Amino acid sequence: MLASSVRAQTYTILDDPLGVNGTYVNGISGNNIVGYYVDSSGHNNGFLYNGSTYTTLNEPFGGSGIVPNGIDGNNIVGYYESTSGECGFRYNGSTYTTLNDPLGVGTTYPIGISGNNIVGYYWIAGKAHGFLYNGSTYTTLDDPLGVYGTFVTGISGNNIVGSYLDSSRNYRSFLYSGGTYTTLNNPLGVNGTSAAYGIDGNNIVGTYADSSGVHGFLYNGSTYTTLNNPLGVLGIYPTSISGNNIVGYCVDNSGYAYGFETSIEPVPEPSNLALAGLGGLGLLLFRRRK
Repeated sequence: MLASSVRAQTYTILDDPLGVNGTYVNGISGNNIVGYYVDSSGHNNGFLYNGSTYTTLNEPFGGSGIVPNGIDGNNIVGYYESTSGECGFRYNGSTYTTLNDPLGVGTTYPIGISGNNIVGYYWIAGKAHGFLYNGSTYTTLDDPLGVYGTFVTGISGNNIVGSYLDSSRNYRSFLYSGGTYTTLNNPLGVNGTSAAYGIDGNNIVGTYADSSGVHGFLYNGSTYTTLNNPLGVLGIYPTSISGNNIVGYCVDNSGYAYGFETSIEPVPEPSNLALAGLGGLGLLLFRRRK
C-alpha cells in the first residue's frame, strides 16, 4: 500500500452567505452539493448548491434544525432536529419523507444514498449501529470488530464504507462488500487509524490523524493520497466524492468551518512512515452528530 503526494490540488471555498457561524459541506452528486450552515442563532439550516446559487432547504416537520448529508441525483437524505430526537428524512425535490430505523427511535442519521439504497447509523443504549435501507426494509450493519460502535457513512452501488470503534476506542475505516467487512489500514494514520466518509466507484475519502493534526485522504484501492487544505489549520474533513470532485469542510485558526470543493491528480510515490504511537486518537470530530 502506497502513500502519495499531489501534483495539483486546488480548493474552491464554499461558504453559504447566510452561514455567519460556519458552512459544512456533506455530499456531492454531479454538479449539486448539499450541506448545512449555522445561522446567527446557532441553528443548522440545510442548503443545496448548484455551482452558482445556494438554496436553503427548510424541512416541513417543525424541527429546530436540518442537516442534509447525502445526495444522489435529485434525492437528498439527512436528519432534522425535533422535540422527540433527531429523525431521518429523504427529499426528492418536492416531498419530504421521514426515515426512522425502528431500532433507533429518535436517533436515526441517514448519511449516504445510491439509487434506492440509503445508509447511515442509529444509536441505542449509547452505541452506534450502521444500517442499510432499501426502501422497505432496514438491515443493521455492524462490523464485527466494532466493539464500541459502527458508523456507516457512504454507499456506491454495492459497496459501503464507514468506520468502527475498536476495542481501544480508535476509529478504523472499513469497506463492506458482498457480505464481507474489510478493514482499511491507512499507513498515514497512527496505528493505521482513520475514518472513511464517502465512496464513489473505487475511490474512498475520509480523515486520518497524526502528530501534526487531522488530515484528509483519498484512497483508490491501492494508494492513499493526503488532502491538506491550507485553510484547514485545525483539521480538514473530506466528506463525499463524485467522479474526480471531492467536497468537505475545513476548520481555520478561529474555529470557523468553511466548505470546500477540490479536484486532484495524485502522483504515487513510495513512502516509509515512522509514526510514533500517540495513544488514543481523538480523530475525530465525528462530524455529523452534533
